[in-house]
Amino acid sequence: MGALLRICSPAEILAALTEGRVPRIITESAGSGVLWEGSAGPGGIPRMESALTRWSARLGEVPPEPELAAWWRDGIRLVIPGDSEWPSQLDVLGQARPWGLWVRGHADLRYACLRSVSVVGTRAATGYGTYVCGEMAVSLADAGWTIVSGGAFGIDGCAHRGAIAVSGTTVAVLPCGVDLAYPQAHEGLFRSIREQGVLVSEWPPGRMPTRHGSIDRIKGGGFGVLGAVDGSGRVGLMQFSVRRLHGVWGRSGPRS
Repeated sequence: MGALLRICSPAEILAALTEGRVPRIITESAGSGVLWEGSAGPGGIPRMESALTRWSARLGEVPPEPELAAWWRDGIRLVIPGDSEWPSQLDVLGQARPWGLWVRGHADLRYACLRSVSVVGTRAATGYGTYVCGEMAVSLADAGWTIVSGGAFGIDGCAHRGAIAVSGTTVAVLPCGVDLAYPQAHEGLFRSIREQGVLVSEWPPGRMPTRHGSIDRIKGGGFGVLGAVDGSGRVGLMQFSVRRLHGVWGRSGPRS
């Protein structure tokens, strides 16, 4: 979708999906100076037709106006590139950049992420890891840094709570809609995050949790420095951040 949005307007894509046709795509053949229309040119987007088929099948999921209005009343908003609240750090992701983010909370997402640290770690955190993460999150949030994590059990939750404890700003990147509490035991934590920060997701409200690389992509590729705590094993995420020229640091557990 990101590649398509670079050469087509959202209105044209929606019209094409509704009418069951291929959008008008204009790309330039490398080195030839020839403009191609349609999906068959050398500059065409790989696997575009199969993607259009998938997206067309989901048109029935588009919410009606009353439901959109209810989301707005609940403080849920859709932020897209070009909006004043869009975090420009995500632009480094190139074609992997999200086409939009659902946001819920009192903080301004772009402003919150201007000086941010992503904290990742294991769900099965040790006592030592919990202590280190809490001290780190408290110190960083107290110094004006926004703490970004995934809202999960273990290190994620500890990082959010550390920021909240000193009235800092924290951002939770969720694998589900921002109207859902996942894990459910963190419902109170998410309420606090909404008060002092924001909940963020690529998925629309009502979408149940799903395993998806977008969470790591957003945390590791778009938001400031990445910190790994307590044997997180997130080597791929750290490599991803390094490729995006972000700072990365880690804190392991004590040696036995």
